[in-house]
Amino acid sequence: MNPPAQPNFKSHFTELLRPILSEIAPLDLDVDIEFARPKQANHGDYSCNLAMQLAKPLRRNPRDIAGLLMNALSTSPYLEKVEIAGAGFINLFLKTFVKQWFPRYVLEGGGKFGHGNIGAGIKLQVEFVSANPTGPLHVGHGRGAAFGASLANVLAAAGFSVSREYYVNDAGRQMDILALSTWLRYLELHGAVLHFPGSAYQGEYVRDMARLIHKAHGERYLHQPDLLFEGVSPGADADTEAQLDRLIATAKKLLGQDYAYIHNFVLTEQLGDCRNDLMEFGVVFDTWFSEQSLFDSGAVAQVVQLLEQQDYLYQQDGAKWFRSTHFGDEKDRVVQRENGQFTYFASDIAYHLNKFERGFERVIDVWGADHHGYIPRVKSALQALTLDPEKLEIALVQFAILYRDGQKASMSTRSGEFVTLRELRQEVGNDAARFFYVLRKSDQHLDFDLDLAKSQSNDNPVYYIQYAHARVCSVLEQWGEACETLVTADMAPLTSPAELSLLQKLIDYPEMVEAAARELSPHLIAFYLRELAGEFHSYYNATRFLVPEVPLRLSRLGLIAAVRQVLMNGLELLGVSAPEKM
Repeated sequence: MNPPAQPNFKSHFTELLRPILSEIAPLDLDVDIEFARPKQANHGDYSCNLAMQLAKPLRRNPRDIAGLLMNALSTSPYLEKVEIAGAGFINLFLKTFVKQWFPRYVLEGGGKFGHGNIGAGIKLQVEFVSANPTGPLHVGHGRGAAFGASLANVLAAAGFSVSREYYVNDAGRQMDILALSTWLRYLELHGAVLHFPGSAYQGEYVRDMARLIHKAHGERYLHQPDLLFEGVSPGADADTEAQLDRLIATAKKLLGQDYAYIHNFVLTEQLGDCRNDLMEFGVVFDTWFSEQSLFDSGAVAQVVQLLEQQDYLYQQDGAKWFRSTHFGDEKDRVVQRENGQFTYFASDIAYHLNKFERGFERVIDVWGADHHGYIPRVKSALQALTLDPEKLEIALVQFAILYRDGQKASMSTRSGEFVTLRELRQEVGNDAARFFYVLRKSDQHLDFDLDLAKSQSNDNPVYYIQYAHARVCSVLEQWGEACETLVTADMAPLTSPAELSLLQKLIDYPEMVEAAARELSPHLIAFYLRELAGEFHSYYNATRFLVPEVPLRLSRLGLIAAVRQVLMNGLELLGVSAPEKM
């Protein structure tokens, strides 16, 4: 007999409870109906603490409430039994044959098994990495890249229409500093003796760009370098930001129209390097959005004018301030300086307005944890523009600390200042880097163990999971027949505790994808895969698969083929490969 359409047990149980809740609870009582997976098998396949949640507001004994809820749940065709435990927990036990449906669901679903529709096609944007294109990506950017890419994959699997975006900070002072730094190194190549500011960009990549300019254009960009440091005295105060700004202004004056070439060249070089680095890391964007385009189109000036018209700006000390305290921020923020230049905050307001003007119904920004204080001001600006600030969500990512031999790692880099993402990938590989980056909740500090990431042992979670996948491939290869025949195999022989536990893990996968999407937590997928691999390895070590009895053989092969598919699906969400041999 063919199984029915794949059920969503949690939704089904919730619907069974709604009629009784409408009878016993006030309409305005807001409670979450949750069905959790008990840690102990004898507590059932699901447990619910709703009766205990209702006891206090209803002023009733939780076990009495649990009895009413149990009666409603007992009508489910999927349940073997429902029990009340302890002070009022409800434990639910699925029928064995219901669990045995799931290998077929997995194998029929293939790469789409686990995908859902809680997103309902909502147009959603995930903006992540968005590092200034002023140098190579470092390991901190790597965590944001791995998290953002995995989160976007999970949200797409949950039914959202996801757009992945990188915001290119190609306007403003940081790009000017990089252009100046490169020009100074170019002048050095032509014999100029000069004081290189300590607050300029120091990395060897700056010298590399200077060499490229020199090779292509020779002495074209010398432009009176002896005049560059007039009025700038090398010494203790020569590295101040004010001194650096004067150098930038002088460089622009000396170079004239040629400054645009230097600026565009360094931007193109660093953005190209960033794009290639991310592509090699398996991180691809739908849109690379230019900050400069917001200035060129007048969008920044327009949004400042709009805020001014709505009386959300005031002038003080020659600058224009946004009344962000009106919306709960700790202090007001400058949007336009005394010299007429717009601040980064002003362009950020224009950028976020642009996102919603493009039709995104929900926006998720992935920021470094050090930007936590920036959240209230951006949401304040959206509120001032009559946009719903709740449609903007910020996922914070903490820095990753590298360890080798139990000590903080000191890795040799070309710049001597930071560890690049490319160097990390070269040392541990893409798979380990992608997986280890999402092993913890994004807003928690991450200790990245380089030795563990490179080890081929069961202690290495990515190796452990990939090895489980390869083991299934090996068994199916020994079997030698077409796996398509396993789709319709009878799973009734799967009755051992280990098999029933694996079946329940297959049931859990779609629910885990949904939870990861709701909570913006792709690390839940990583945890799940490690648990599934652990249960499979235990089953593999204790079980013969190619047994003489055909029904038993096919059922076991069908089960592990389904495990393989789920491992592959989960790894794909995290951007990790699923090798067939190891």
